[in-house]
Amino acid sequence: MPITIVPITPSFGAEVGDIDLRSPLSDEDLQAVRDAFATYAVLVFPAQDLSVEQHLAFASHFGPLERTVATQMTERKMRVRPEIADIANMDAEGNVWREDSRMRLFQLGNRLWHTDSSFKAPSGYASLLYARSVAPVGGHTEFADTRAAFDALPEAARARLEGLIGEHSLLFSRKRLGFTQFSDDEKRAFAPVSRPLLRTIPESGRRSLYLASHIGRIRGMSDDEAESLLRELTEHATQRRFVHTHRWRVGDLVMWDNRCTMHRGTPFDDLRWPRDMHRATTSDRADAFGAIEDGVPAAADY
Repeated sequence: MPITIVPITPSFGAEVGDIDLRSPLSDEDLQAVRDAFATYAVLVFPAQDLSVEQHLAFASHFGPLERTVATQMTERKMRVRPEIADIANMDAEGNVWREDSRMRLFQLGNRLWHTDSSFKAPSGYASLLYARSVAPVGGHTEFADTRAAFDALPEAARARLEGLIGEHSLLFSRKRLGFTQFSDDEKRAFAPVSRPLLRTIPESGRRSLYLASHIGRIRGMSDDEAESLLRELTEHATQRRFVHTHRWRVGDLVMWDNRCTMHRGTPFDDLRWPRDMHRATTSDRADAFGAIEDGVPAAADY
């Protein structure tokens, strides 16, 4: 039986049925997933029952697996494999974290609109987040279609953005929340990389805004000008007409294209309800941004 694709909207988000991700996919089914991903950018695979190995095996169809940034955090004890980002409110022993937990304060950045691994070289392509346990209230994920947001911009606004380069770093996004307790090694690991504010998605030819809370500067602009433009673009791109909210169920695997979406987690009582989510992320092509220089000096005041 061929897999079933049920659109959530005509061009953004779809559910995928008649598929068991525990088993190797046929070439036809894998191509159908690729085609749906190119169209909808966010795919929901309900009612899966995946081991870590099965999760990573499916993710590996979409590029090289990243290592989580937790491997670069000082004194971080990991409860999962380094290819898995631990999007959970638990410590290494599986206990709900304390209010003053360093990782809790760090992961509050997931509630900002962002793009996974825009601050890495190479940057992120596909993220695949799997729900092992969910909070009974809250803890949803919102996705914004930055292709549709680009399409809705006036011509003058599009022209203004051509050639603009943003500088991305986890240091920038966490500083927005007042988190600045980075070690020297972490500052070096998270030094900014340069990315255009506009990009073209090869599979569809569509233009897209490339935005994230990780952007701290725009080349050629003062900090105030850059902050104003980024606020304006983010508010535009996250209007309700461009946003889909996913309400998690245990066994959901949600996959999204970091090249043309932003997302954020919504609040829940993270000191009460355990929420266990595993994310695999794959890397984009190393030459995705052409000749743009990745490395830029990190400021001393992070």
